[in-house]
Amino acid sequence: MSATTADRDEFVRLTDPYRRELLAHCYRLLGSVDEAEDLVQETYLRAWRSYDGFEGRASLRTWLHRIATNTCLTALESRARRPLPSGLGGPAETPEEPLTAPLTDVPWLQPLPDALVDPANVVAARGSLRLALVAALQNLPARQRAVLILRDVLAWRAAEVASLLGTSTAAVKSSLQRARARLDEVAPDEDLVEEPEGAADREVLDRYVAAFENADLDSLIDLLQDGVELEMPPFAQWYSGRADVLRFLRARVHEKGTLRMLRTRANGQPAVAMYVRGADGVFRGHSVQVLTVRKDSLARVTAFLDPRVLDRFGLPKELS
Repeated sequence: MSATTADRDEFVRLTDPYRRELLAHCYRLLGSVDEAEDLVQETYLRAWRSYDGFEGRASLRTWLHRIATNTCLTALESRARRPLPSGLGGPAETPEEPLTAPLTDVPWLQPLPDALVDPANVVAARGSLRLALVAALQNLPARQRAVLILRDVLAWRAAEVASLLGTSTAAVKSSLQRARARLDEVAPDEDLVEEPEGAADREVLDRYVAAFENADLDSLIDLLQDGVELEMPPFAQWYSGRADVLRFLRARVHEKGTLRMLRTRANGQPAVAMYVRGADGVFRGHSVQVLTVRKDSLARVTAFLDPRVLDRFGLPKELS
């Protein structure tokens, strides 16, 4: 076996355990699973090319995160922020009317399947993967975003962050203060709080699935909070408040047996994949819906109305 092959085998053995953690890190910065996977691959290419120069002064984990952060910051120089509909304007006021054409030119925020992240990492850092926080991070300049993630999620020292970004410790502390203040403006604290999965979450999910599959909108009333929000990228319209959300659903959910739901998880939150029955009796993928459960009821439903999202979750496009 050649030395090069031996070195590569060692590199893979030592670095591969961090791949899923790096995916979560890049996702927080980018808001895109697709781009995060590409940049994790780029991170490993860069790491391999410079592996001979790794002298162990920092941990391998820290070294890989440094490379991943710089790779993402370079990419963000040419990328627009990834919003959700609620980040583009106020709620719509005509729930019964058809949705307007989807905005296909907007680089929408993507959901992160829990299956792509190390389970231990999801539990330890699930608050940092929640859709509300990832969406809020998109409002920060790229370097502020990196500072906040490195300091508040990865718990790096200010001096370490300053070294990575080529700036001073004082500048890092100032940037972190600005980032936290901006987050306070764009995301309510309760949306960012870690909520451990439990029986209550599972009960809400079960009731949500049953209500849709049975076209039982009355049961949904008990599940929805007064201020519940419904958004559906790639459509710009979104709705706020129980009354408007129910008006939207009543105009579209009519008959028992026309919908089927598969349970999944995304961003450390309960989620479902919805399938709609066609005239031929086949149920075809419609959306992946990420649910924000708070105090045993639904505070937000983010429905990604793009069947291609199902591929990312490893779910079938059709059900017989």
